[in-house]
Amino acid sequence: MKLFIFTALAILFHSTGVWAGDAAPTVLSNKEAIDLVQTHADYMWTLIAAALVFFMQAGFAMVEAGFTRAKNAVNIMMKNLMDFSMGALAYWAVGFGLMFGATTNGWFGTTGFFLSDYTPGGDPWVLAFWMFQVVFAATAATIVSGAMAERTKFTSYLVYSVFVSLIIYPIFGSWAWGSLFHGGGWLENLGFIDFAGSTVVHSVGGWIALAGAIVLGPRLGKYGKDGKIRPILGHNMPLAALGVFILWLGWFGFNPGSTTAANTDTALIFVNTNLAACAGSIMAMFVTWIKFGKPDIGMSLNGALAGLVAITSPCATVTPGSAIIIGAIAGVIVVFSVVFFDKIKIDDPVGAISVHGMNGAWGTLAAGIFNMGGTSLHLIGVQALGIVACFAWAFTMGFILFKVIDKTIGLRVTPEEEMEGLDFTEHGNVAYPDFEVSTYSQK
Repeated sequence: MKLFIFTALAILFHSTGVWAGDAAPTVLSNKEAIDLVQTHADYMWTLIAAALVFFMQAGFAMVEAGFTRAKNAVNIMMKNLMDFSMGALAYWAVGFGLMFGATTNGWFGTTGFFLSDYTPGGDPWVLAFWMFQVVFAATAATIVSGAMAERTKFTSYLVYSVFVSLIIYPIFGSWAWGSLFHGGGWLENLGFIDFAGSTVVHSVGGWIALAGAIVLGPRLGKYGKDGKIRPILGHNMPLAALGVFILWLGWFGFNPGSTTAANTDTALIFVNTNLAACAGSIMAMFVTWIKFGKPDIGMSLNGALAGLVAITSPCATVTPGSAIIIGAIAGVIVVFSVVFFDKIKIDDPVGAISVHGMNGAWGTLAAGIFNMGGTSLHLIGVQALGIVACFAWAFTMGFILFKVIDKTIGLRVTPEEEMEGLDFTEHGNVAYPDFEVSTYSQK
């Protein structure tokens, strides 16, 4: 507490010129001083939250690598690295302006490209706000990576990853969140609730992933000629589990950070976020225990993520008890959704469509059903409209994008390359060289 007070006073004195040697210190009123400290606290909380969400990129990389085979681990890491690196530049150049620029039609922004809203000596809030938003854009893009893992050309991946951050994610984001800066979207004007992005971030990524998995087709050997499903096991479940815990931690920046303000509202959001994740993992565990005879680690991990995705929309507008219900239902949904997509032969190695697409939709609908301020058919209808609009936009644009890539530069590696593994064929590398040597030496 003493350190916090000293830091706050130091910031205040520096900002007001009250230092020894300053020629003309500025005298502030008590309210001005309090407002100044609050402003600095808001900046710091927003940037710390951005750092937590950025760390989720490591979590996604670990989950995707753990749930897939060792021969593709380097490829997974490269894709996650490029998701953020290339996506951030695309979002800086175009995406942020489309999402938060001034608009007269409510469909997309037309100003703020290349961070032109910031000028040296001007208001630096746009920089803090951009930093918080760019890590969200990277999250939407990286969701696609897991669903299309182990058989996608790296060059093709780079193309569609950029387009997600450049156009697809920002335009839908402008419909729901534009007014957070200079914009104003048609969907938020109807009263649409999506506090931290169950639909804006997660369903957008999930529905693009669905389109990609359909166009790409399943991995070799996933489905037999007799129609039976042949499980392709991940190579490192401890790595996947560590990734989920990192994502869980990052979500404490994702949801509470969406206040972009250091205030008491974050307490409820923290609690709701945590309770939903716990309920999701527990319910997924019990469902698999009953359905398959054993408590499955992969489904339990995805249950936690499903609960986190579902609570992302209503985290600030429901009670803790409702958060538990929302998370528990998400844990059930994710299990049956994974089974469903397997039955219709849509191969999603990490369950990204079920975790992010399906439970993003559930969480958005739940924001209307469990709203603390009262629910109504109108509110639930607006939430449903947002869900449908998201699917129509993200899936359609994703499908078109993947089809164009497939017909031009090609979307999928050759069967020989897939069998060999993308680490060697795409990157000339292997994730575990000692393991590979010892394996081949025994043949």
